[in-house]
Amino acid sequence: MRTIAVCAAQIPFFKGGAEAHAGGLVRELAKRQFEAELISIPYKWYPHDRLLKSIEVWRMIDLTESNGKKIDMIITTKFPTYFAEHPRKVLWLFHQYRQLYDLFDSPYSDFDISRAEHRKLRDRLVAMDTQVLKTYKRIYANSKNTAARLKKYNGIEATPLYHPPQLAGRYYNGENRGYILSVGRLDRLKRVDLLVKCLAHADRHLQCKIAGTGPEAEALMELARQEGVADRIEFLGYVSDDQLLDLYAHCAFVFFAPLDEDYGYISLEAFLSQKPVLTSFDSGGPLEFVEDGRNGMVVHSLDVKELARKSEELFFDTPKSREFGKAGYEKVKDISWDFAIETLLNG
Repeated sequence: MRTIAVCAAQIPFFKGGAEAHAGGLVRELAKRQFEAELISIPYKWYPHDRLLKSIEVWRMIDLTESNGKKIDMIITTKFPTYFAEHPRKVLWLFHQYRQLYDLFDSPYSDFDISRAEHRKLRDRLVAMDTQVLKTYKRIYANSKNTAARLKKYNGIEATPLYHPPQLAGRYYNGENRGYILSVGRLDRLKRVDLLVKCLAHADRHLQCKIAGTGPEAEALMELARQEGVADRIEFLGYVSDDQLLDLYAHCAFVFFAPLDEDYGYISLEAFLSQKPVLTSFDSGGPLEFVEDGRNGMVVHSLDVKELARKSEELFFDTPKSREFGKAGYEKVKDISWDFAIETLLNG
């Protein structure tokens, strides 16, 4: 078995964790002398009827061969790629269509539970997912959190399978230069607004740098002005890999409190840089790595005053933060592509 297709659903001009994961898998397979190809098809989830059409696209494509060359295996990833057919298929689930699963009837979904057509679409999609996922002999998930969702909504078991972040092997630890770091796409689910709000209740010596772009950038800048903390926050926008490594190396700690994150590279990147992480009780994937009082801190409510207190503790107690950072490194240092690929290929 040498020829492997990795299936990805593409949103043109957008790159997030799922895209980095799929691209990383292809690169790592190629390093091990496999002939790996990323099969990426653009899809839209709007208007709502396009969701089911996107499923049909993946059902229709023939991935058993290409130009007369046999494809030995496919690895599907997220909705709707797992509708692709192949005699030897393995699913490494990044996430399903969350707006009709755990985010349904929440402020983060554009579906309304009070509308019969939305409930009908949800029921149909869940049924279709369940039916096709039962055809897989092996299903892995990128985290325990993703596996738990699959079990909750579809009644299907998946084995959690971790992988390292994109720049693994390049992260390093440097001197603390006295700033809190937030990294990631600026959208509502990442809840960077909590960091901005908590600064208004924290010691004025606390400064932060926010690296990333996204639809909430302007709103976050305006929030910083309203909260009177604009002079303590540096919005960096897009940063290069080298800049990102430097930011991690020299921060006091990393703030990462998304809502029910699938996996969360940020926690691993922080720990590989030997920096502690501040996260939340409902952040999902990060809680598989962040242990409160051991390698970071977990707030037990979304009270910004509690966030401020925890932030001050991590910011000013340098010996504790250093100890937490080292413990974090020990937690994640053995996560490897070797194990992930061996598991995917051979079970």
